Order: sequence, then structure tokens, then C-alpha cells
Amino acid sequence: MATIQKRNNAYRIRVSCGYDIHGKQIMHTLTWKPDEGMTKKQIEKEVQRQAVLFEEQCASGYAAKAVKFEEFLNQWFKEYAELSLKPNTVTGYHSMKPRIIKALGHIRMDKLTARDIQKFIVDLCDTKRFDTQDKNDGKLSTKTIKLYKSFISTVCSYAVKMNVIKDNPCKNVTIPKVVSPEKEFYTIEETQQLFDLFEKEDECNYIFVCFFTLAIYTGFRLGELLGLEWKDVNFDANVISVCRTSLYNKSKGGIYTETPKTAQSVRSLKVPEEVMDILREWQGLQAKQREQAGDLWTDNDRIFTKWNGDPLHRSAPRNYFVKFCERTGMRYVSCHSMRHLNASLLINAGIDVKTVQSCLGHSTPVTTLQVYSHAFQTAQAVAMQAVANALPLTRKKAAENMPAAS
Repeated sequence: MATIQKRNNAYRIRVSCGYDIHGKQIMHTLTWKPDEGMTKKQIEKEVQRQAVLFEEQCASGYAAKAVKFEEFLNQWFKEYAELSLKPNTVTGYHSMKPRIIKALGHIRMDKLTARDIQKFIVDLCDTKRFDTQDKNDGKLSTKTIKLYKSFISTVCSYAVKMNVIKDNPCKNVTIPKVVSPEKEFYTIEETQQLFDLFEKEDECNYIFVCFFTLAIYTGFRLGELLGLEWKDVNFDANVISVCRTSLYNKSKGGIYTETPKTAQSVRSLKVPEEVMDILREWQGLQAKQREQAGDLWTDNDRIFTKWNGDPLHRSAPRNYFVKFCERTGMRYVSCHSMRHLNASLLINAGIDVKTVQSCLGHSTPVTTLQVYSHAFQTAQAVAMQAVANALPLTRKKAAENMPAAS
């Protein structure tokens, strides 16, 4: 039963919601202030109505709306994220948490508005990355800003399900247009130069020659490449299948194996015979390493391994490629840019978006179009010019056909 207490020009309504695990009574409070001009009788009637409504809210769980965003966020991690999401996803969310807590953590869930979140998103557009060496003047990318909004929206959606709030305020939040730099990757000429330099690499670096060749020809993600096992390779059909991804998480003891990013990421690609030959050569060199390591060898069937058979660390390809570019004078691009190169080659070859999506393992064609919109626009412009070249318009301009003025 709600209790009502008059306090100056307002009324305090209190409702008991039982006891917590320590035996302390859980009390929720609502302050209601009557509008100016209300009669005494109207006030008495309305305050009773407010008490009944508040009591119903408490019974259905809405009383928890008094909790601040920071406290509820911690509950979300414990009750949902850590039980349902992949470890690296949870780690990523934890890395985003400080900025969100600083901006929104002090706001009560029932007071959190679209305006609060919109201001935070706008401020992110001028926020520097933790890694200030980013090429976009150190600012956060559009993708990162969208991730922040998605994260907050996910937490608010959970709050709706838990009857903490009635609506998700993120529904009315928009992402301002941020000019992101074009994705950097090698040109055809640079890629050929890279392959020429790979021909001169020592045998000890052949594992990385194989790794980057596969990255360019398949467009597989870093974790997908590192998760490949020999049983995923069909040398007879020249087909390589993605069945798992290799990740790193300190809390899970280092390198571990996980299912691919999305259901569509589980895929098989047919690759050129020349690429399979490089794989065969690396398989032979790995066999030699196995013999040299003897009892120290860890037999796990991974394609990309250390000297003792342990899975290759995620940082190894990048570390190698940085040094490779320094000693050869090759322009450095990220390992992930090999995936962008692959996508660009597919798009410029006129491959339809559904096939590109399938090759890259995106969840939907929409994702492919969003990530590579510029490449598709360029390819479309080339296609239109090809039509114009094939069917040139030779008719004279209208002005030339008009009779001269008398």
C-alpha cells in the first residue's frame, strides 16, 4: 500500500517493494507536484490516482527506473552480455564504457532522453581516438560512432524488456555525417610489386608469404586466416573453407578458437591453382619444422603456426609486414586492407553485390553496399561510360538544326 506525505507544495508517495538479500526493505519514492490552479478536492483526487499508478509501476518493475545508467549498465554486463555475447565483443564493449559513463552514467534511466544521447554522439564526432596516430586527424570513424550508438541502444532495449523504461530513446537519435577517409589498399601495380618482392623472401618468412597471398586472393578476415586448419583445404578441388576464427583475449588465457563472426561467414571459396601451390609449399616447410621441433611440437592441424606448432598470434602478420615494408621500401598498408583490395577487385570486375557479400562473409548485401559504397559507385560510373562508348550519340545538337533567324 502506498503512503502519501505532503511536503510543502508537493506530495511524496512511497511504496514498499519487499526486502533485498540483506533483509533491508526496498522503498521507492515518487514526488508529485500539483499544477497551479487545482482545487483542494482536485489535488486529493489526483494524488490518490498518482499513488495507484506508481504502485502499479512498482509491481510491474518500473520502479527500477530510478537506477542510474551506470548502475544499470553494470547490471547489463552481468545479467546479459557476459552470458550471451562472445568474449571479444564483451571486451570491446568494456573499452567503450568509460566514455559512455562519463557522459551518461549519472543520468537516471527514466530521465535518459534522446537529446542526452544525441549530444553524446555529436561530441564523439570531435573526440580524439585513444590511438592519436589515426590518419583521420585522430578522430573517431563513423563506424566507431555507430558502434557507440548501437551499444547504448542494446542496453536500452534490454531495459525495456526488463520493464525499467517504457521506450528506447535511441530510436530518435541520428548519426551526423562524418567524412571518413577512403580505405587504403594497394593498386594492381603495387600488388604485383609485392608479389615480386615475396619471390625474394627467405624460407623462414615463407609462412607470411603464404598468409598475405591467401589474404589477397580470398579476402578472409585476419582471425579467419589464422583459424584455418589443413582439413579445411581441399587440394583436389582447390577449395578453402572458413569454419572457425582464431581470437585473442587475455581473460580467456590468450589465443582461443571461436565460431566465425556471422552465420554467413562460414563459407567455401575456390582459389587459383597457383595459390594452392604456395599452400603446398608451405605445408612441406611446416612438416620440416615439425621434425625439427620433435616432442616440443603441438599438433593442432593449424595452417599458420609458430616454430613449435602453437597457433600464430594475431599480431605476428602485422609485425612481419611492418618490418618487410621498412626493408623493401614498400608502402605500408594494414593487414585488413588486403580484404579491401580483394573486395575492390571483385567489384571492379563487375561481380554482383550478392556474390561479393557471399565471398566476404558479410551478414547481408546491405552491409557490403555500406562498407564498399564508394567502390560500387565507381564501378557503376565505369559501367555507364562503357555503355556510352558502345553506343555513342552522333546526332547534331538541337541548336545546329534550327533554321537561321530571318
